[in-house]
Amino acid sequence: MADTVKEPLLNNKKSSYEDCPGCKLDQLKEKREGISFKVLGFIWIIVLAMTLPVSSLFPFLYFMIRDFHIADREEDVAFYAGFVGGSYMIGRALTSILWGVMADRYGRKPVIAIGILSVIITNAIFGLSVNFWMAISTRFIVGCLNGLLSPVKAYTCEVFRDEHQALGLSTVSAAWGSGLIIGPALGGFLAQPADKYPNTFSKDSIFGRFPYFLPCLVVSLIGLPALIASFLLQETLHKHDKHIPPCDNSCEALETGSFESNTEGHLNETKQSGASIVSLLKNWPLLSAIIMYGVFSIHDMAYQEIFAMWVVSPRKYGGLSYTSEAVGEILIISGIGLLIFQMCLYPYVERILGTVLTTRISAILTIPLLQSFPFMTYLNGFILLLLLNCASLIKNVLAEAIATGTFLLQNRAVGQNQRGAANGLALTVMSICKAVGPAIGGVIFSWAQKHQEAAFIPGDHIVFLFLNVVVLVGVLMTFKPFTP
Repeated sequence: MADTVKEPLLNNKKSSYEDCPGCKLDQLKEKREGISFKVLGFIWIIVLAMTLPVSSLFPFLYFMIRDFHIADREEDVAFYAGFVGGSYMIGRALTSILWGVMADRYGRKPVIAIGILSVIITNAIFGLSVNFWMAISTRFIVGCLNGLLSPVKAYTCEVFRDEHQALGLSTVSAAWGSGLIIGPALGGFLAQPADKYPNTFSKDSIFGRFPYFLPCLVVSLIGLPALIASFLLQETLHKHDKHIPPCDNSCEALETGSFESNTEGHLNETKQSGASIVSLLKNWPLLSAIIMYGVFSIHDMAYQEIFAMWVVSPRKYGGLSYTSEAVGEILIISGIGLLIFQMCLYPYVERILGTVLTTRISAILTIPLLQSFPFMTYLNGFILLLLLNCASLIKNVLAEAIATGTFLLQNRAVGQNQRGAANGLALTVMSICKAVGPAIGGVIFSWAQKHQEAAFIPGDHIVFLFLNVVVLVGVLMTFKPFTP
């Protein structure tokens, strides 16, 4: 008799649906003590492949717009370049919520695979642009089809146990940040190949007639292993035939009153299954993280474009007169350092300081660093190259620490059945902000080049002061009551 009483007390195994991929994954996570580096590798290559098209054009965008002969003066090139950079983000803003809702309804895996395939095709077409309007149109289409960051972030939070989520999202941030570094590096090295490598590429070849096609083609080819990886992912979405999930009948759960927590992978999601975007807009912890994410996104995108154009623009306009290859080398070094920090150091820093404090400190340190950039125009040679590499590395590390912090805050504010839509909403806001960033950055940079002899603040200082004002707004948002 005693044995029959003890048996249910010891039987603390949760029930689940046999055909539900989310239930199968939950069982696997309970058995798995460590973290799956194979899954981390899949996430890495997928995020990298969808990030490369975002920034690979920046080193050659200045030259592409100049070759279109749409700008009347050289100082106006940056003005038109900002609109090409912003068109991508406008397209992504219009479709990000749709991608997130589709991921919540049909699963993370199919949405990721379809998105990668679409980006592979459309990004290659962008490299064949022959005029300004074709460039804007194709970049807009690439943006519409590249709303994958929301389902990928949702997938990362669901495929790992709670204690490994910081490492998982650090991988997303590291891959995203590395893509923002490797993309420009590829663009810098591979653009105009007939001019840079005449022994390999002739003027009459397709790469000679379309000087910006090679970097776009290579970026698309990198997406092929990511497409394969997307098919190897294990689905995390719970797909139940019934509306009410199976109960946890363990006596321990009943005796301790922890029924809801033991079944939160099913029960909480079921209670929220009818939630809409309206309910997300009432979730202030989520909204505060999204707004903060948007502010820093304006800064990041404006910085990416301004840095690339500032480094290659002539010294008489406040730049450094570097080549696009030099930009590529600088960004490669930054990418390596960023990878090491995000994978090895960020999870420990976040665990010690907490998510909000890590984000706040990173933003504060960005301000004096950025304001030191214009003073580099007084340097030359090795000293300039060394300091520029160090500053670029530190700036990108701080930016990705901020991005990872906002990712964590967003995904911890919602349940699984809303996570795709929540990340879609975040990506929409981010895309709108990043569409504004290049446009504003291009206008300010163009204006600054025409006001290098200003008596109060020279033009190149104004550019970085603008970036710092945006960062300061983000810093203020990390405090209460804005951030709960």
